[in-house]
Amino acid sequence: MIIIKSPTEIVLMRQAGAILAEALARVRAAVRPGVSTAELDAVAEEAIRSAGANPTFLGVIQHPRQMPFPATITASINEELVHGIPGSRGLREGDIVSIDCGVTYQGFVADAAFTVAVGAVAEETQRLIHVTEQSLWEGIEKMRLGNRTGDVSFAIQRHVEKHGYSVVREYTGHGVGRTMWEQPQVPNYGVAGRGPLLRPGMTIALEPMVNMGTAATKVLPDQWTVATADGKLCAHFEHSIAVTKNGPLVLTLP
Repeated sequence: MIIIKSPTEIVLMRQAGAILAEALARVRAAVRPGVSTAELDAVAEEAIRSAGANPTFLGVIQHPRQMPFPATITASINEELVHGIPGSRGLREGDIVSIDCGVTYQGFVADAAFTVAVGAVAEETQRLIHVTEQSLWEGIEKMRLGNRTGDVSFAIQRHVEKHGYSVVREYTGHGVGRTMWEQPQVPNYGVAGRGPLLRPGMTIALEPMVNMGTAATKVLPDQWTVATADGKLCAHFEHSIAVTKNGPLVLTLP
């Protein structure tokens, strides 16, 4: 069931999104060679809690045999795509790191992610980051009344593949609201004109996940971290968006 949000609920989600945007801005500013992913996690948690909100990811379980997620952010380095667990590992010059985070405020969730270079990186690496971020905005542009989720998915896939990259298939965008995962699922690939019709009050977290090599992924032994199967670099961007009569409203901007 797709849950339609009222204007009042969308205002609350926008407030959650603003808190998340500030937390992620602080994390981005803290990214540098030598900083550990645990230190970045502490930056995010302090920003969220000081704003009167809670970290959504902390304690989340995806399936019964999995340990609860132990941190505020996921921090995924280089060939790690999503769900990396923060720890003592320090970032190095030339790495890229993908940071994903959720905020719960007044009962509503905001979800967003970005990938950033650590110091100087190769031109092809920066291009991967840029194309992935632009594919997110291509999808956001299609989140308009009268379109369907397939129009969003197709726009993301087309942009990624025309630049020679692969779209991850196992992990998708999703509805977001009172919980982190709601309907509908919105893959980053698809056929235009198919899927649920976009209606006012729908709130969706779009999150293109893009690999430099093949689309295949694997889950590492920690049960959480997802990496590319071929060991090549990958990138991830995400915003939470509301469908409105005036076009897409990005909830997780500052």
